Amino acid sequence: MDVHIPKWNELFGPTVRALEALGGSATIQEIVDKVVELEAFTPEQLAIPHSDTGRPEIEYRLAWARTNLKNLGAVTNSARGVWALTEYGKSVDEAELSKRDRTWRKELAARRVQGEPDLEAGVGEQAADWKSDLLQRLQELPPDAFERLAQRLLREAGFTKVSVTGRAGDGGIDGVGVYKVSLMSFPTFFQCKRYRGAVGPGAVRDFRGAMAGRGDKGLLLTTGSFTKEAKAEATRDGAPPIEIIDGEELCELLKTYDLGVSTRQRIEEDVLVVSEFFDDL
Repeated sequence: MDVHIPKWNELFGPTVRALEALGGSATIQEIVDKVVELEAFTPEQLAIPHSDTGRPEIEYRLAWARTNLKNLGAVTNSARGVWALTEYGKSVDEAELSKRDRTWRKELAARRVQGEPDLEAGVGEQAADWKSDLLQRLQELPPDAFERLAQRLLREAGFTKVSVTGRAGDGGIDGVGVYKVSLMSFPTFFQCKRYRGAVGPGAVRDFRGAMAGRGDKGLLLTTGSFTKEAKAEATRDGAPPIEIIDGEELCELLKTYDLGVSTRQRIEEDVLVVSEFFDDL
């Protein structure tokens, strides 16, 4: 039996309602989590991956919904990845958004037929698409190159003594680094998973088990996503917490530290994946 997933334009209303429920502004992950909650999406719906990137199809379509809501003037987003409702977005209803979207797309198609540049559309579409391009490039990396990328990322984020240890018999631990906060230093183990789908709670438990007796700070990175159960397991009471970074957040971090991503300023950010960067890992 086919599992239905709403089209991106059918997610306009849920996205706006999620932002309203979150006080008018939210991060991407907060929006995704709230939409999933409000729409009561099933595990079967959440498990369907996007054909090219492997990220959940629902997250991919929500990215397009946000981009097009921005084109319609209903939301804005900051350089720090926070999305917010505009005054128009707070008052417009779902039917009006759909109607305005159809009109906007007809006008866009007419401009393209006339050969006119559509800078706004090009930038908006790329805002949703660059992460898919980046995740696809990351999933093409050999395992050791992906581990070196994680090592570089941690160094850029302020970790010291970062080493890649990933070897047979190491229980899934790919590396370790030291993070210093004021006068305190914390050894932190990390694991990298080039997943196209969702990471389940078993992977979190296995990683925690590999850390047992060696340290209690762990970081689990993936190009995919984490199931609801995996997120709950990462912060389970009575167990050492595991920090988790999914594909969406990983893209943002690589952009923040200019690792394989360049940003050009036009009308707004123009983000490009620098594929050659990954060839040198």
